[in-house]
Amino acid sequence: ISSNKKAGTKDGKNIEGELKKEPSVVAVSKRIEEGRVYINSSYNNTIITLTDKQGNSLGWVSSGGIGFRGTKKATPFAASKVAENVSLIASKVGMQKIAIWVKGIGSGRESAIRSFAARGFEILSIKDETPIPHNGCRPPKTRRV
Repeated sequence: ISSNKKAGTKDGKNIEGELKKEPSVVAVSKRIEEGRVYINSSYNNTIITLTDKQGNSLGWVSSGGIGFRGTKKATPFAASKVAENVSLIASKVGMQKIAIWVKGIGSGRESAIRSFAARGFEILSIKDETPIPHNGCRPPKTRRV
């Protein structure tokens, strides 16, 4: 192992998930006390969107945008880092109370919710709106060999 590598890096690349740039916030004229957080967690990525009570987007962060690549994007650690960055956006706006809406079956669902709770937000509700098929599509025909 070469000595010029920093601690917390793998092959000289940062794996901590530090933000490449400052998260952008939509210009808000007044403080927003309550809002919604939409967590979309798939097998490949975790995307968290922050909105006001009406559903107007204030900002969003994905694990790929932070700097995670490949299979590391779908990990619970990446989801908690995404939630930390979204909480920075929420604190800039002045948000204290959030309602969480979760969609998807990825591994980052619970860790993102725990990260918001650890940041000191008052969680008003948690709603799961994962789409569930009611018998779904017709399966492919049976394979004959």
